[in-house]
Amino acid sequence: MPPSLQDVGLAVKRLQWRHHREANRRLAPLGLSLAQWDVLRHLHAHPDASLHDLAVLTFQTDQSMGSLATRMIDRGLLQRRDGPGRAVRHRITDEGDRLRKAGSEVLDTVLTDSLGRLPEQDLATLHRLLIAAGATGPGPDD
Repeated sequence: MPPSLQDVGLAVKRLQWRHHREANRRLAPLGLSLAQWDVLRHLHAHPDASLHDLAVLTFQTDQSMGSLATRMIDRGLLQRRDGPGRAVRHRITDEGDRLRKAGSEVLDTVLTDSLGRLPEQDLATLHRLLIAAGATGPGPDD
């Protein structure tokens, strides 16, 4: 008997929860949370992103992203830059980039402990299926 959609959804959520919990635990010695590392990762990939852009990319509200960015600016991980018009853009600092790289190594170990155990072909299939499932219905921009 195949698993129900609820069983599959719960399995995805449990794995996500495990990744989040373990990532936060292993990032703590760097002084980072998973949310902070995710901001650094996305800002590295999208320099000069606005707060709204970062909120969408990191699955946060504009308000929570604003609070998080302020704390990260105070720690010297991000800097604000004037953009066109009244827009405020953000850049990662050298210290933020150092922690992004160190955090990436941490996340690689977290993911290796679970997903890394899958054979390469299964991992490719899982990726394809998750992309396909995520491509339907409302997304973070809806």
